[in-house]
Amino acid sequence: MNKIDTKIKCFHCGLDCDDNSIFLEEKYFCCNGCKSVYQLLNSSDLYDYYDISTNPGIKPQITHSEKFNFLDDKKFIDKILEFKDDKYSIVNFYIPSIHCSSCIWLLENLNKLDSSIVQSTVNFLKKELKIRFITQDISLKEISFLLTSIGYEPSLNIENKNTTVKTSSYKNILLKIGIAGFCFGNIMLFSFPGYLGIDASNKYYITLFNYLNLFLSLPVFFYAASDYLISAYKAISNKFINIDIPLALGITVLFIRSIIDVTVFSTHGYFDSLSGLVFFLLIGKYIQQKTYDSINFERNYKSFFPISSTVLINGEKRYIPIEELKVGNRILVRNGELIPADSILFNGTGYIDYSFVTGESRVVPKVSGELVYAGGKQKGNTIELEIIKEVSQSYLTQLWNDEIFNKKDKNSFNTLTNIISKYFIISIILIALASTTIWFFIDSSIALKVFTSVLIVACPCALALSAFFTLGNTQRIFGHNRFYLKDTSTIEKLNRIDLIVFDKTGTLTIPEKNTVQFVGKQLNPFYLEMVKSLVVHSTHPLSQIIYQNINTNDKLEVKNYDEQVGLGISGEILGNKIKIGSEKFIIKKNKKSSFGKTDNIDSETRVFIQINEKVSGYFKIQNVYREGLNELAQSLGKNYESIILSGDNNSEENKLKKIFGNKTELYFNQSPKEKLNFIKSMQQMGKKVLMIGDGLNDSGALKQSDVGISVTEKVTNFFPACDALLDSNVLAELSKFIKFSKTSYKIIIISFVISFLYNIIGLSFAVQGLLSPIVAAILMSVSSISVVLFATISTNLLAKKRGLKFLS
Repeated sequence: MNKIDTKIKCFHCGLDCDDNSIFLEEKYFCCNGCKSVYQLLNSSDLYDYYDISTNPGIKPQITHSEKFNFLDDKKFIDKILEFKDDKYSIVNFYIPSIHCSSCIWLLENLNKLDSSIVQSTVNFLKKELKIRFITQDISLKEISFLLTSIGYEPSLNIENKNTTVKTSSYKNILLKIGIAGFCFGNIMLFSFPGYLGIDASNKYYITLFNYLNLFLSLPVFFYAASDYLISAYKAISNKFINIDIPLALGITVLFIRSIIDVTVFSTHGYFDSLSGLVFFLLIGKYIQQKTYDSINFERNYKSFFPISSTVLINGEKRYIPIEELKVGNRILVRNGELIPADSILFNGTGYIDYSFVTGESRVVPKVSGELVYAGGKQKGNTIELEIIKEVSQSYLTQLWNDEIFNKKDKNSFNTLTNIISKYFIISIILIALASTTIWFFIDSSIALKVFTSVLIVACPCALALSAFFTLGNTQRIFGHNRFYLKDTSTIEKLNRIDLIVFDKTGTLTIPEKNTVQFVGKQLNPFYLEMVKSLVVHSTHPLSQIIYQNINTNDKLEVKNYDEQVGLGISGEILGNKIKIGSEKFIIKKNKKSSFGKTDNIDSETRVFIQINEKVSGYFKIQNVYREGLNELAQSLGKNYESIILSGDNNSEENKLKKIFGNKTELYFNQSPKEKLNFIKSMQQMGKKVLMIGDGLNDSGALKQSDVGISVTEKVTNFFPACDALLDSNVLAELSKFIKFSKTSYKIIIISFVISFLYNIIGLSFAVQGLLSPIVAAILMSVSSISVVLFATISTNLLAKKRGLKFLS
């Protein structure tokens, strides 16, 4: 073992090596653990991990083989797993050691270390790692060992720590404010001799007070200001720039210069400015955080998440919002409906599609007594479930925002903000250096004050906050008006649309108010009961219209239930084969219908019935259109091109032309695939398309469109393909939402201008030496808070002016 005088940094984690005995390929390591991790990553084609940043790794801890034995306990596994079936399982780990972009890159490439891991996704802000893995090929215990072996040991705790984390975060910043304030007050007290100009005869006391100030500045610099220093260090280490770099630079320069003044020149230094600067920066940070939390549009948005369920109460069906569901409730889930919470299957046969959870469309059979996870969708007959776990709306929101369902559009505001912030900070550092150099030759006593004030007073965070809070508050306002957005980027995309495409049935029409008449041979009571027992399993608006208009029971068991999107449904009841759907679905090709042509019959939709290969007739449905459509069509027609794509026949063409005008193009008998291809063709022509449908037959078109809005009734069907959910009762208000998205865009531009003006004015005073660091710190915090308040207040006031509700 050879001792070395100059410390060698470990190639993996960056810690000092005690000696040079542990090495590989001319790379030195502090321990065999780091060497092993390097070998593992290198052999798995993950060497790029070391190219992202210097010494990015974390020294792996020695882990005893028994440490994760508790993960063999099935009960504990069931509590930790978010999802499990015979093929895939999903777990969400809290990883405290996630700290940089290299961590994210490595953890999101775990599949290269073990092919049994299908996908891994990092939430950097929450330090969470979501892993989807093959159930039979790897266990939770093995995954935990793998993570620990590369330095990312998971913190396994089934309790929710969100409240504790927020509380401890406030306690931490308040403690730092207290310490900085205490030191600031006492440093000011000990600096009075300098303020009062005590002469050199009292040199002993001056020196004593100066060193007391130095001593009091240590907790300010190393503890109270640690967040800024650590953040700046990590940014520089990972070769990117953040807002804390100029702040940390100013604090560090003040601290070092003050130490030199006290120890070398026997002057009092700038400890009062240093402690005051940190004290007011922390106060500003605390006030900002409290302001953000008081607005907290994200929490309010989730609490308005519009999903309802059918609950059985004393044998009766009731529709209630999912936030009111409780453990023990019995719920009914029909074909295509979302399962809102982990439940036990009680009645019926489950065919659960977990594509919303896993991203893979695969139906999993379930029988009575089996566990069914939240986020699945039933494919088949209606099933009865009993809830065993409280509904987590945040979990459903996370599923909706999963990368699987995201459209690959960039948020131009975020991109613009990031670019501006990066070059803004570089420019501020250059301005600070240039102005300090000039003042050094004019008046060196002012140079340091200028340098520090310039670094602190200029703040690009106001730029980022303007877009974040404007779009966030707009999202909240829309939610209060029953228009629920998937994310804030949808507002920006709404601002760019130039073509609006409507579906007809269930979107423009009101299913509950339609009138139904059966045409054909009168159905006997048994046939009527068979029809009602079949349509009860479907969530299509026409099925629900028929269900509501048949006054009989729906208790007959349906076998081999099948629903062909856009065509119809079929099944077998007591040996009788029954089909219900469009003429195209019922009447075979080259065979004429005995009920006459269906075209050119004003305001009529036909749903045919076939029992045991014989067409019995059809339900004639007179559609009733939603109130306010005429005004909506006129409002949108002034600025946008409109098109209607309908899966029905052209029987209502004349009525639609009266509402939307002759300029609106109408397309009928459109299959789901044809709707999708139509949207694609419009986009290829350069159009930005807004698609509005009921989500049932339009999921492909909704996903393909630039913005997809699903119109929902009292029982909400949840479709991950859409970007927004719109309550059917406010469809007539759609033009208001689109116009307000443009208003939000203008507010962001104005906020940008305000932020730039503030920075220009603040810098003009700072470079002239007219600002002290303390005043600069106060102004910086005020600027951020003022932009947040401007964005929030202006969106609220303009929303009220536009006739939209908002919460103060």
